[in-house]
Amino acid sequence: MADITRRLGWRHLRGAPTAHIRHHRGTRLLHDGPGLSFWFRALTAAISEVPVDDRELAMTFHARTSDFQDVAVQATVTYRISDPAVAAARLDFSIDPDSGVWRAAPLEQLGTLLTETAQQHALDVLSRTPLSAALVDGVTAVRERIAQGLASEPRLPATGIEVVAVRVVALRPEPEVERALRTPAREQIQQEADRATYERRAVAVERERAIAENELASQIELARREEQLVDQRGTNARREAEEHAAADAVRAEAEAARTVRLADAEAARTVRLAEAEATRSVRLAKAEAEGAREVGEARAQAQAAWLRVHDDVDVATLNALTGTRLAENLPRIDSVTISPDVLTGLLTRLGTRE
Repeated sequence: MADITRRLGWRHLRGAPTAHIRHHRGTRLLHDGPGLSFWFRALTAAISEVPVDDRELAMTFHARTSDFQDVAVQATVTYRISDPAVAAARLDFSIDPDSGVWRAAPLEQLGTLLTETAQQHALDVLSRTPLSAALVDGVTAVRERIAQGLASEPRLPATGIEVVAVRVVALRPEPEVERALRTPAREQIQQEADRATYERRAVAVERERAIAENELASQIELARREEQLVDQRGTNARREAEEHAAADAVRAEAEAARTVRLADAEAARTVRLAEAEATRSVRLAKAEAEGAREVGEARAQAQAAWLRVHDDVDVATLNALTGTRLAENLPRIDSVTISPDVLTGLLTRLGTRE
């Protein structure tokens, strides 16, 4: 839709790049081209706006196959107006000078023309095709037939229309027929699924059996290796015991030899000490004997000298010396206690002597 503004009785039109504008004043063509912008008077201007961009036309229609089954066809036709002047001459693309809105509905007329033409060719090809073939190859056949029919349709170039592409989106039967057609396929798919399930279960059972056999083989191998390990441990223990026994024997022999050497050394040392002690005792005995002999000889000489000295002394002097020596050897007397009986006896003896 063109953008029109009003200023003091004048109108300004600003078109889009995808819209072809044709401006007539009476029989004179003043402006012709896409994306135009100009001022005009509404009372004397006749303006047409023809879109030149690609447009999509979606269509849905029903057809009947050769076996009298209804199918729904969904298609899309892409077209564009290649000759805006011819299209503006054949269809009413005039716009209101105040609002820029089309006075008629030209695009609806084009849509009706394209839809009816495409539907005619689709019905023609489907009416000679059974439902099963239509569902398998009908999309391609219908698309090619519609494209060929629109390309050969003389009214479209005469209207300035060019078909760019044709697409058939879907071709579907009635829901009941579709469900009936789906049933065998679903049953086959279910059978395939069941067979796949059974095969998967069989494979799973086989794998479980293989796993169990592997586990059993692993256990057997483990038990065998444990037996070998026990045997090896026993062998190692025996070997270790033998080595320990041999080492103990070597240590015992070494200890015995060491003990013998120590005993021999101790005996030799004891003998040496005994010999030294004996030699020392003999020497001491000889020294003591020699000393005793010398002491005895000295005492004998002293006694002989003492006796020689006392040979010339009288008896009274000897008695006095004897008393003196006796007094020297007596113990010290601090006090003397004389009982009456002793005193009486002494006095009696003294009186008798007198």
